[in-house]
Amino acid sequence: MITASQKKRENIAEYLLYMWQIEDLIRAFGLDLDRIQENIINKHEGLSEEQRKEMTEWYESLIDMMRREGVVEKGHLQLNKNVIIALDDLNARLVKDPKYAKYAAEYYKVLPLIVELRARAGENKAGEMETLFNFLYGILMLKIQGKEISKETLDAANEVSHFLGTLAQYYKKDFNNELDLE
Repeated sequence: MITASQKKRENIAEYLLYMWQIEDLIRAFGLDLDRIQENIINKHEGLSEEQRKEMTEWYESLIDMMRREGVVEKGHLQLNKNVIIALDDLNARLVKDPKYAKYAAEYYKVLPLIVELRARAGENKAGEMETLFNFLYGILMLKIQGKEISKETLDAANEVSHFLGTLAQYYKKDFNNELDLE
């Protein structure tokens, strides 16, 4: 919860990947708050009782949302889908605005990768930004599992990370009303 709020303020792309990890972590513990408390919350050192209570309530609310939204086994919470929607919208506005030609060039640089990834997705096609996040999340999971990742895939991941990092910077500016978009 503490990490999530910090990431949300600083870098929306990192926030989204973090929240997807939290969703999977909750699933790994069978949506069991007691197990989450024992294995995650209680292992955080230096937290006050108030912080532990807030963290417990945060996990409890996420578990409740996952149940209500039917994403117990797979999928993403609406609050995370809303981030993707906002990023898709911002991307479209930036690409369309001539003042952001440099950003548009970065987008068009990753577009062939988006097309390739979506083609590989078969029936499970997602929007452009979600496709990029799915790709990065998949790389993250492979790294966590200690699996080998090809140089080409790592190069593509670096390109995608750079692009999404740029988009995240614009998101932060847009959130703070510092962007001049048409």
